[in-house]
Amino acid sequence: MSEATDNQPDGDRPRPPGGARRFGLSGKLLLMTIPLAMIAGMMIYVPAIANFRVNRLNDRLAAANTAALVLDAAPSGMVPETLARQILTSIDARAVAIKMGQQRRLLASADLPEKIDHDIDTRNITVWAAIHDAFEVMFENDNHAIRVVGKAPGAAQFIEVVIDEAPLRKAMYRFSRNVLIVSLLIAGIVSALVYLALHYLFVRPMRRLTANLVGFHENPENPARIIVPSQRGDEIGVAERELSDMQRDLVSMLHQKSRLAALGLAVSKINHDLRNLLASSQLLSDQLASVPDPRVQRFAPKLMRSLERAIAFCQSTLSYGRAQEAEPDRRLMLVEPVVAEVRESAGLASDASITWVAAIERGLSIDADPDQLFRVLLNLVRNAAQALESQPQSSAAAMQIRITGRREGSVAILEVSDTGPGVPAKTRAHLFEAFQTSGRPGGSGLGLAIAAELIRAHGGSIHLVEGTIGATFRISIPDRPVELQTVRNERASA
Repeated sequence: MSEATDNQPDGDRPRPPGGARRFGLSGKLLLMTIPLAMIAGMMIYVPAIANFRVNRLNDRLAAANTAALVLDAAPSGMVPETLARQILTSIDARAVAIKMGQQRRLLASADLPEKIDHDIDTRNITVWAAIHDAFEVMFENDNHAIRVVGKAPGAAQFIEVVIDEAPLRKAMYRFSRNVLIVSLLIAGIVSALVYLALHYLFVRPMRRLTANLVGFHENPENPARIIVPSQRGDEIGVAERELSDMQRDLVSMLHQKSRLAALGLAVSKINHDLRNLLASSQLLSDQLASVPDPRVQRFAPKLMRSLERAIAFCQSTLSYGRAQEAEPDRRLMLVEPVVAEVRESAGLASDASITWVAAIERGLSIDADPDQLFRVLLNLVRNAAQALESQPQSSAAAMQIRITGRREGSVAILEVSDTGPGVPAKTRAHLFEAFQTSGRPGGSGLGLAIAAELIRAHGGSIHLVEGTIGATFRISIPDRPVELQTVRNERASA
């Protein structure tokens, strides 16, 4: 069931229930910015409402101070009751008193309550107490009587005023409503600005990247689907450039894989007929081996050996197309005979235009597959010969191919060098990849790729030596570790 689901085409993949689209980044961003703006507004509102209440009480005290100056200036008992009520009504108070020394004097009163429900001393109020008392007033319903004490002018110790809680609560409600309206406006404006800023800075580029990925997934071999990076210098710009490079590499790799697939298909069609032709040639070479002519007897074994190798190469072509090169049949062998055979197979034994230099240590042996080592050296020598032949005629006198061999402990080192133009810098990054290094018309660019694969199968390495005239390739093949049990068995049998 899971495989069937994974293999469904894009158009048949299940959608969210009801056909609804997933909540995108823009919607999530909007839902995130609005609550954050409201939280910021609440953080402003809490100290603001507490400060409003304290300021309202201070205003009542200031009005009481003014009334106290008027009432205290009149002779004792000379202020009519109606005037006193008017003064108290103007300051929204029921009573005003002042303390001077040890004497506490009631300046005016009207409809005094039976008891005082709350006492507030504005001289030593704290922030947390102001916030707590403000919300306590707003959540109450009764019209309590409040006695407010504050500083008095002149020589008086303090002034106190008795007021009703209901007008204060109504004023706080009005202030809260105004703050709520302003907070909503500010939250809306800030949310819109933040949303637009983040949308243009992040959401739109992410949508562009997402749309490009979806389009590229539909047709990854189309170079037109490669994203064009912007000039941004931030992380999104880096992501766009890296994505563009990755898509270009992927398109190039897919084109190479298509060429390999086409090559494998073509080889699979001609492989059978080619092997039959080579088999017929092998039969003819067997008949030539029976001819008593000394020259025929000299060249017939070499011809038979070449045909056998050609048949083996044809047989292994399909396995290379499937990236399944045969495991090397390693044995301890001498290097000099293989090098001499490579020279003859490459046609350099009779070519006087290219100087051949073989500097192999006497008796140098290597633990390798003879046929695969022959293929590696033949590919390198042919590449060197083609590089030399591509030079201008004026440089013909300096054409040389040199093969050296030595041993460094348990590692055999072979080097194939030439005096040609060398390897261009732009091809060195992909030197041992298929279809990357062919510089001649009609070439396939598989020589170094085959050589590298065969050397890796031996556990060795091949690389281009820097700083040499022309091109020098160094091959390192380590000996296989000797198993102690095998050594004991050989000694026992001896």
